[in-house]
Amino acid sequence: MSRNSKFAAVFMAAFLALTTLSPAVAADVKSKLEAAMASDTRNEAERARDANRLPVETLEFFGLKDNMRVLELLPGGGWYTRLLAPVLADDGKLFVAIGTQRVEAMLADGSLSDVEVVAIEGEFVRPEGTRRFELEGLKLPVKNIDLALTFRNLHNFTDDGRRGMNEAVFNALKKGGLYGVVDHTRRHMQEDNNENWRRMDPVQMIKELEAVGFEFVDYSTLHYRADDELRYEVGRKTVTGNTDRFTLLFRKP
Repeated sequence: MSRNSKFAAVFMAAFLALTTLSPAVAADVKSKLEAAMASDTRNEAERARDANRLPVETLEFFGLKDNMRVLELLPGGGWYTRLLAPVLADDGKLFVAIGTQRVEAMLADGSLSDVEVVAIEGEFVRPEGTRRFELEGLKLPVKNIDLALTFRNLHNFTDDGRRGMNEAVFNALKKGGLYGVVDHTRRHMQEDNNENWRRMDPVQMIKELEAVGFEFVDYSTLHYRADDELRYEVGRKTVTGNTDRFTLLFRKP
């Protein structure tokens, strides 16, 4: 078998593994996600983002099942955490790691449950005069993860910081485990400037993840936005809430 034929066979096996969920399993996960979205634990500001973020479709693309061990990185205010936790509560397990302060506060006040916070080794370091963080000595003391996720966070780290995080995720995943990432899109090969620094080049992200051992599985156009010209800072009023975002899926061989 030629090298290209072997690659095609591996890619097809990974693709079939993601697309052969039984209708009953897929429908059950969808119904749990929809129930979580309708929960009165979510506020109006969170609900207002549903139409833009498309959580059901996004998590279905990433292959979420309700019996998975899922690791969410940099959960921020817990927008996705609130949806993932109830879906995984009965048969799966949700872990969160890195930048978990607000999620920890929600766990403490009882507004969130069924989530385990992973105490990482290492620390955030932002070199003076820079915007992005390093993740020095990062280790994630959790194993056999089925699915790792991070949403709009890759841009927060330097090249070394992203490499450290991606290597830690690779080590935490079981063989065949999946890694789903979403971030704001930058024009290909464009250098940093004051308008684009919170955008990332999706081709560069694919290359970086492949460099630490991941296989690229697929991409989705769910968050493609034709009217985002990829010119402006993502917080500007003209684009905020409507940025073009790449949605990529990787697999640990």
